Parts: sequence; structure tokens; C-alpha cells
Amino acid sequence: MSWVRVWIHLVFSTKNREPFLFSKEIRKKVFQHIKQNAEDKSIWLDSVNGYHEHAHCLISLNKDQAISKAAQLIKGESSFWINQNKIIDGKFVWQDDYWAVSVSESHLQDVREYIYKQEEHHSKKSFAEEVNEFMEKYGLALIRENK
Repeated sequence: MSWVRVWIHLVFSTKNREPFLFSKEIRKKVFQHIKQNAEDKSIWLDSVNGYHEHAHCLISLNKDQAISKAAQLIKGESSFWINQNKIIDGKFVWQDDYWAVSVSESHLQDVREYIYKQEEHHSKKSFAEEVNEFMEKYGLALIRENK
């Protein structure tokens, strides 16, 4: 029997960072649906939350899951559901890209708290500032500059 626990902090934004998730009610509906959909697709989604134009997920991949597939299943189905149920006016689309980093067991609680406190966090810092910090922290800005 294989035993695998690989924790991933997955972040993705709405297309063009449009603030489609502008109300607490919309975010609550969307994130509850994402959680249920992940469970239906055997994706262990520990935590999900976000703000006006993005979502954070803490997921644990199993032995036959890839980050790209988990992200595709979460984003694609939720986008379809939001549009089918007319949760917002107009057409909802997630950005194609996403950001994902591994999380060690010793940092899980910190990441959970960070995800749960998104509204408080973004009262002080924009999503663009947050992305820039992540890029710098994980050396991704250097990768992008070298392309």
C-alpha cells in the first residue's frame, strides 16, 4: 500500500483579475462549491478562501494526482458552475495560470490561517502586492526574467 502526503498551496485569479468575487455571499457560495466539487473528484481540499479576484486552496495530492490536473478540475468545474447558476452577472472565467508551492507539515497551520484570513489580509495589501511578494520569496521573478 502506498502512502503519500504532498501538500500544495494553490492560488489562482479571475481572468484579468476582475473582481467577480466582490461580496462575501458570492465567495461563500463559490468556495463551498469548490470544496464539495473537490471532494466529489477525490481531491483532498483542506482549506479554501480568497478575495475579490482570487482563491487560495490548500490541497493534499494523492499518489496518482498531478498539480495541473487538480487545478484544472477545481478551476474548470467551478467556472462552469458559476456560469450555469448565474452566480454573477456576465461570464465568469478563471485565469489560465496558477501559482503552486509545496507546504511542509510543520507549516500547515500557518498556511490554513493565512487562507482563512484573506479578507483581513487584503484590507492591508492588494493581490498584486501579494503576488509580487510570493514571486520574490520563491525566486519566481528571476525565472520569469530569464525567459
